[in-house]
Amino acid sequence: MPPNKRTVVRISGVSFLDTALLLLRSVVGLYVAAHGARFLFGWFGGLGLSGTQAFMGSRLGFRPAWLWAFGLGLAEFGGGVLTALGLLGPIGPIGVAAAMLTATIAVHWAKGPWGTQGGYEQTLTNLAVALSLAVAGAGAYSLDALLGIAVPLSVSETIGVITLLAVIVALVTRQAPAPQPQPQAA
Repeated sequence: MPPNKRTVVRISGVSFLDTALLLLRSVVGLYVAAHGARFLFGWFGGLGLSGTQAFMGSRLGFRPAWLWAFGLGLAEFGGGVLTALGLLGPIGPIGVAAAMLTATIAVHWAKGPWGTQGGYEQTLTNLAVALSLAVAGAGAYSLDALLGIAVPLSVSETIGVITLLAVIVALVTRQAPAPQPQPQAA
């Protein structure tokens, strides 16, 4: 078998690889989209855009906070929706990967690998899934396949490079976060 061919198990015409991609895209894409909706719209008990902006500026040191708060919400919500639908791949997974890379480095890295201590367990897992989906594609059970559309490789590569540069700029231009008030002893 040529090295670029994949073995796809089919039973009654159903591709297990495409079913696995659909399951992965749906679960991770919808969870990330819901998380982004917390940042953008305040849904599901989230901060909303103004609260996210305040958090990113005062607690994380991102400047200008409004830009990075909106970018985070858009990357997670928009990227998650596109990923779940399998639409305009790999643009959605690139957005998810950017948000997860930034969160892993800026928020969770110092807390170690385990989520129970606020570490990067979940963000790194989501990053791996997003990068895998960006490379593997959305599969046959996607809107891209249904509509017969594909984002040209050059466009995907350009978006990927611009997105990575934006993550780097966001991280290297952060200012030291404002000191947080400590509870006073009684």
